[in-house]
Amino acid sequence: MANRELIVLGTAAQSPTADRGQSSYALRWDERLYVFDPGENTQRQMMRAGLHITRTRRVFITHFHGDHCLGLPGLVQRWRLFGAGRRLALHYPSWGQENLERLLFGSEIDFDLGIDHHPTEPGTTEEHDGLVVTALSLDHTVPAVGWRLEGPPAPHLLPEELERLGIEGEAAGRLKREGSIRHQGRWVSIDEVSEVRPGLTFAFVMDTRVCDNAVELARGADLAVFEATYRDEHLGLAADHGHLTARQAAEMAARAGVRRLVLSHFSERYEDIESHGVEARESLADVVAARDLEVVGFPAT
Repeated sequence: MANRELIVLGTAAQSPTADRGQSSYALRWDERLYVFDPGENTQRQMMRAGLHITRTRRVFITHFHGDHCLGLPGLVQRWRLFGAGRRLALHYPSWGQENLERLLFGSEIDFDLGIDHHPTEPGTTEEHDGLVVTALSLDHTVPAVGWRLEGPPAPHLLPEELERLGIEGEAAGRLKREGSIRHQGRWVSIDEVSEVRPGLTFAFVMDTRVCDNAVELARGADLAVFEATYRDEHLGLAADHGHLTARQAAEMAARAGVRRLVLSHFSERYEDIESHGVEARESLADVVAARDLEVVGFPAT
């Protein structure tokens, strides 16, 4: 199983359907899980996806419309029951502090939730778990932010150099893990057979109209999730309600140089979600029109 991948927990916009739960996503990054916009039923979808809730380390919220946060109370309480004393970090727009507290304490709680709060101002860049985390404001009907996670630069093994030295299989794995190995009577350093490449980048752009910050969040991203509530036939509705069409999402992703685009947050009016993908692929080749519980990997480096 890949160490870094997106697990799509729900793909519906405001109203869930029989086949699509409210928008919610889990990003697997090595041994950690990061949950984005936990809509209603997130904890159950995590169980259906085989995700251990105790691996969740951080939750990122873009804004406090219900379809992006109503699953938070159940997620947090279940995490607390099984988290073995660990703490959970919540990242959210600073102006939503009152909304967050209402969510967390809307029911009777007789235990410490064990939460570390990270209220965030747009334009803030911080480092967490070795990742650079950036938040930028978006253009929705209420204040909202998008998120960007950048991994550190890392060595990338060059197949031609490995072949030249006769290093393959388990030996190549040890070289990557340990930094050097003894091979054919001499020490080989990873620097001899690799080049340093930028770390993987993930962008999460939910409810917004077309805006420059959405492009900046996704700049050079290996994997990006964009909302695509509508198709172009409903362009006026998208503008009125602060959303994107599939074409608009793909055009911004293409401008940003995104390598793989995931579309989600679909209006209940559409049954044929693949038509969103068809519309988007006119602007960008690698597009996934996501379905609930679909797993999407990062493109190969």
